[in-house]
Amino acid sequence: MKTILLVEDDLHVADGLIINLEADGFQVVHVDHGNQVLSEFERGNFDLILMDIMLPGMDGLALCKKIRDMGSTIPILFITARDETEQKIEGLLCGGDDYITKPFDVNELLARIQGIFRRQAWLSSSEKAEDSFEFDNRSVNFKTYEAKGPGGNFELTRRECMVLKYLIEREGEVVSRDQLLDAIWGYRIFPTNRTIDNFILKLRKIFENNPKNPQYIETIRGVGYRFKIPKNEK
Repeated sequence: MKTILLVEDDLHVADGLIINLEADGFQVVHVDHGNQVLSEFERGNFDLILMDIMLPGMDGLALCKKIRDMGSTIPILFITARDETEQKIEGLLCGGDDYITKPFDVNELLARIQGIFRRQAWLSSSEKAEDSFEFDNRSVNFKTYEAKGPGGNFELTRRECMVLKYLIEREGEVVSRDQLLDAIWGYRIFPTNRTIDNFILKLRKIFENNPKNPQYIETIRGVGYRFKIPKNEK
């Protein structure tokens, strides 16, 4: 049985979520104040955090950053307000795994949670990329999220690892932004593709000698991206 840390200050919303999550087989621990989250997180053994962004005390984005700084890779699913597009992007880039927008259908939320666990299992699977991948004195570990590039050692977020693994498993193929959105998130999260572009930019800063002139993660104008290792580097 998986355990969810629910962080929601609206008690009416929280009560409904607890009933539905428990009915779907999850154990739920509820916190209603941002300043209580870290201590509760350190005490528990959680499989996922379901967290509102707007909280009294420390907000959800700051909490996500602190949890990632602690070295935790626990999935974090944000609850957001309808029109906070910039906040959604920031949440994903700071290490959030997904978001759901209020008001939402409980069945959609449960599907998002199960989707996170499925993609978590895929990231740990041993396909072409296996547990780690090395190229030209660069490397990424898909279990620990550790990466090495020209600038040193880095820690990737789960989503960054997923984007990179998807590209590596299709080395030499052109992958569209919509393919990445559908594969990594399970749906197209924004009417534009800014999210994918931001993730690619972060990966280039880690792995490319010159992010403005990439040789590994190429842009195919009007289509998407391609992971390619120059022949002299293989």
